[in-house]
Amino acid sequence: MGPDRPELGMKEEKGTGLLRQLGMMIRALLASPVRNTLFVLGGVIFLVIAATAYGQIRLNRWNQPFYDALARRDFDSFVEQLGVFVVITSALLVLNVGQRWLSEMLKLKLREGLVQDLVGEWLKPHRAFLLAQVGPVGVNPDQRMHEDARHLTELSSDLGVELLQSSILLITFVNVLWRISGSFVFHLGASIFTVPGYMVWAAILYAGSGSLLSYWVGRGLIRRNADRYQRESELRTSLNRTNEHIGEIERDNDEARAAARVALDLKGVLKAMRRLVTGLTELTWVTAGYGWLSLVAPILVAAPAYFSGTLSFGGLMMAAGAFNQVQASLRWFVDNFSIIADWRATLLRVADFRRAVMDSDKVNPDTMPKPEPS
Repeated sequence: MGPDRPELGMKEEKGTGLLRQLGMMIRALLASPVRNTLFVLGGVIFLVIAATAYGQIRLNRWNQPFYDALARRDFDSFVEQLGVFVVITSALLVLNVGQRWLSEMLKLKLREGLVQDLVGEWLKPHRAFLLAQVGPVGVNPDQRMHEDARHLTELSSDLGVELLQSSILLITFVNVLWRISGSFVFHLGASIFTVPGYMVWAAILYAGSGSLLSYWVGRGLIRRNADRYQRESELRTSLNRTNEHIGEIERDNDEARAAARVALDLKGVLKAMRRLVTGLTELTWVTAGYGWLSLVAPILVAAPAYFSGTLSFGGLMMAAGAFNQVQASLRWFVDNFSIIADWRATLLRVADFRRAVMDSDKVNPDTMPKPEPS
């Protein structure tokens, strides 16, 4: 590529930051015809998640009378609490199904708005031709507008709804856990220490350590995902070009050279995938480790209050349930780090493409090669 030839979107690592990329995507969606539908879907999803959080509070309170009935061997109370359980979980089931439908509709509308924006900007006069001449970002616009846009909208919907749900559950259950844990008193030599809401602080420390460790281990996944998608697009382009020129390849007996070019691109894909596999495997040590520890962590944290006699067996199970909700909400980052890295890499590719499309207006058409007449 000559020195006078401009390059757009060539180096994604020098692109705008996360907030500017998100801002560009949000502005595009707000200007789209589906804007009002997105607002309505978002509002209804919020209401459904809030109702689900209330149902989960009721279910958490149900733990105490149910397990206390078991501890007393009170069969009548046990049967009564089973009926309460059926009512609560039936309502939660309806809410879960409704939330799933709304989330899928959100994906659909997000994709509609984003793809319409990208195609509209791409097909403005002269842009598509200029973009194809100025760098790798314009070589395979179909991948950016089709596969990358689809992947970005699906991940954005899933992560956004889950983050909203985790935030609402966190706010809700922190209050519950604070009230249950009360003030924990422990002795250290001749000194006595009181820790108000100690289970809340334990949940924050537990989830916080997992989040920091996940970030430290998995932060390279963003670049590895972006590299993998770039290599995939290059392989797809190579295969398409080979198919388009298959007649010439046959005429010139050039199959071996064409296969070598495809094999080279495939090698790049496999290399990128191996690096991604290594990163995901390393991250699994953290996410799976914290996942298994979560089975016993709530009981260990609530055990001091139980053995001191301030919690009944039912209260212990209620505390464990509240602790699980709080730490699960705080661990959203841990549980979704690999998905967040994938989303970040996809956002980078789509934003890089859209920025390159917009910047193509700055290119002087007179300096570009003219298309050959058909």
